[in-house]
Amino acid sequence: MDRIERFADVVVRAGANVQPGQGVILRTDTAHLEIARAVVAAAYAAGAAWVEPIWTDGPMRRAAVDHASAESLSASRGWALQRIREWSEQGVASIALHGDADPHLLDGADPVRAAAFPADEVRAMREMVLGRLRWTIVGAPNPGWAAQVFGEPDTERLWEAVSTAMRLDTEDPAAAWQERAAVLAGRGARLDELELTSIRYEGDGTDLTVGLIPGCRWIGGGLVDAAGVPYMPNIPTEEVFTSPDRRRADGVIRLTKPLVLNGSLVRGLRVEFAGGRIVDVSADSGADAVRAQLETDPGARSLGEVSLVDSESRIARTGLVFHNTLFDENAGCHVAWGSSFPFAVPGALDLPAAQREELGLNTSAVHTDVVIGGEGITVTGTGPKGTVEIIRNDEWVL
Repeated sequence: MDRIERFADVVVRAGANVQPGQGVILRTDTAHLEIARAVVAAAYAAGAAWVEPIWTDGPMRRAAVDHASAESLSASRGWALQRIREWSEQGVASIALHGDADPHLLDGADPVRAAAFPADEVRAMREMVLGRLRWTIVGAPNPGWAAQVFGEPDTERLWEAVSTAMRLDTEDPAAAWQERAAVLAGRGARLDELELTSIRYEGDGTDLTVGLIPGCRWIGGGLVDAAGVPYMPNIPTEEVFTSPDRRRADGVIRLTKPLVLNGSLVRGLRVEFAGGRIVDVSADSGADAVRAQLETDPGARSLGEVSLVDSESRIARTGLVFHNTLFDENAGCHVAWGSSFPFAVPGALDLPAAQREELGLNTSAVHTDVVIGGEGITVTGTGPKGTVEIIRNDEWVL
């Protein structure tokens, strides 16, 4: 197989694990046309009954932000919600191709309109996929993304880096991911045994302590859907993660990787937490984009994820800043403000939103991962068995 075919095969077989007779939705940008075609072909080859591409386009998005009101950009659309409900009833698989063709697309745009979106549709989509249906998000190379990484649109060089990160350079990439998933799942099982009640990140400019929900599970490598079919939500993935108690986060973080947020590039971000809430934000650039997102809903200012990544990560070993959260978050430890993963707490998927929040889970239309790990990061966990080192100077020691 050529490179794009190998990419598509990993997405369909190891990522969404498309089953015969299943419907597939593919969310992608026009910049990913060639890759999207290969993914569609691979899905049909796996036996998909139908594949529906859902296209986005950067310049069209900029036109909407420039000319439409924030109210219309965030307005509820009944037909879109009905479509999501039908996908859920049919048990579709969801594939999303990411990779900003132009991270500066919304430079100079009104940050309020740039952050506006139909929040109820996003919440419905997230509820559909989180723990109920199989889904995967994968980075797709394109010239604009390559220019952000290398300063020029060297797509070939980006493909080489992505191939390393996605294990496309192995004889059977899907099998290689199954092996890596087993290692990460083992780390999660070891963390579960410790019954941690809190976790602390310490590094250059970072000192954050986060409380954990009793009985929460640490997840690594992949998930299993309601029918018992395994899948990998993110490719590449090098993390072990859980959802914390949104009410218990205190301290400060300093990002070690840039963040691309709603078309704006955020550099040097510093965030302060108190009582589980973000209380202060500053940055060398792009702070307004972060502040606008934090006003999306009440849950946007609280954490929905804490994650552990060490220097063994293939992405970390490339030494590159990918300017793509999906990749950069797997180069180092990270946290995310916004929506929790209810599947991280046994039984929570079957609870209504109010009871999930009583447990400490967070509800929001946003979920933004920010990288705080890398050289010098130390992570400790505290529980009934005392305080243990998990990561020391970016190396897994547990």
